Amino acid sequence: MKTDSEPFQQILLLISAEAHPSTLGNDLLLGVFGLLIILLSLFLSALFSSAENAFFSLSPSDLVLLNEEESQASKTALELINDPDRKTATQRLLATILVMNNLVNVFIIIFSSFLFDSLFSFQDWVTPFFILKKEIIGFLVQVVLITFLIVLLGEITPKIYATKNTLKVVRFMGKPLQICYRIFKPIILGLSASSSIFDKYVKKQMHNISMEEISQAIDIADENKEIEEKHILKGIISFGNTSVKQIMKPRTEVSGIDISTDAQELLTTIMGWSYSRIPVYEDTFDQVRGILYVKDLLPHIHKKTNFNWQNLLKQPFYVPEHKKIDDLLQEFQDKRVHMAIVVDEYGGTKGIVTMEDILEEVFGEIKDEFDDVDEISFTKVDNLTYQFEGKTPLLELCKILNFHNDYFEKVRGDADTIGGLLMEIEGEIPNKGTTIILDNLSFTVIAADNRRIKRVQLELDSSLIEDNED
Repeated sequence: MKTDSEPFQQILLLISAEAHPSTLGNDLLLGVFGLLIILLSLFLSALFSSAENAFFSLSPSDLVLLNEEESQASKTALELINDPDRKTATQRLLATILVMNNLVNVFIIIFSSFLFDSLFSFQDWVTPFFILKKEIIGFLVQVVLITFLIVLLGEITPKIYATKNTLKVVRFMGKPLQICYRIFKPIILGLSASSSIFDKYVKKQMHNISMEEISQAIDIADENKEIEEKHILKGIISFGNTSVKQIMKPRTEVSGIDISTDAQELLTTIMGWSYSRIPVYEDTFDQVRGILYVKDLLPHIHKKTNFNWQNLLKQPFYVPEHKKIDDLLQEFQDKRVHMAIVVDEYGGTKGIVTMEDILEEVFGEIKDEFDDVDEISFTKVDNLTYQFEGKTPLLELCKILNFHNDYFEKVRGDADTIGGLLMEIEGEIPNKGTTIILDNLSFTVIAADNRRIKRVQLELDSSLIEDNED
């Protein structure tokens, strides 16, 4: 007897379904669990991205605020920035953040790809123009979509938030970053070491440009640039090669006070001067005992009796004559002083140098309300003839004539002024009327005594002027 097999097959399918439950529930559970992992990973990526923006956007006021706080979170954050030193610590901190952020982002890409392959089986889609292959669909979903989420939720949004809540993010992420650094310490130290090696290699490969090449570049870069602007640029370039001896005021032109001076005599003397700081010496100027700040005398200015003004002296700051002025400027800033006593190799006083002298080396002569505005350091007779004081520095002469600062380097010896240059060339103090030829320059002494050259006339060859104009 023949029976219909269709109902029987349906019964077998039902029994099979009861014995082997559908994988739909497992797929749903896997999808929910996978989605939670991806969201958690995106959150971690956002934390590390915000930490990068927050730590490297801290202002000096933020650092002061963290330093004043006594919370453990603030202390941990400062350790990440300053331990063992600022440069090394910031390199390690950046390496830690980048390692963790990239690890999380790579995990998101790999896990999401695995999850999509497990849950979905893409088929070819037919569009009006072409067949969209299932591989392309998988790529668009797994890579483009996930990358978009990482960039939006893991990079852009958290960094915008960190910009507005810098200290909050720094305090929150300090401890987690410290733990991550300890876990991945070998990798992080390896990255820091490799970056240092790369930096050294790049520095070795860099082309060293001489100061003269830069100076020539300034001359030809802009023909319309004002001469004063070019002098400033050249002053900045040669700043690190200029010594204190070249800009100091020699001791013969320095006004000082003997430490044994009577208080009333002191007040009378300084009222006729226009200085804010005065060197105080004992017996001779080689024994400077301190610097007197005139402002410290203001509370005593109306006193009719003598007072012990020597107690107002500040400790003098000594510098060697061959010290570079860029180093001196840094020391002025660190010590918060504006004047230094220049000494030679034997400890004798050569003169003084001030903050104003350093600034004038870059910006040119600075006139204040106490300077004599009628004072003229040189006279221009015509385009080829000048008259200078013998004490005019050679650097100032070079600036006036638009020469390079090293123009007289081969013949100057130890001289720093025009008078010193001529005495160096002659080997003695030349008499009035003596003419000295140096290349295309003709120096004529028009005033001198048995101690120094007072005034000099300089005549330039016309070819030299043409070369400078070119």
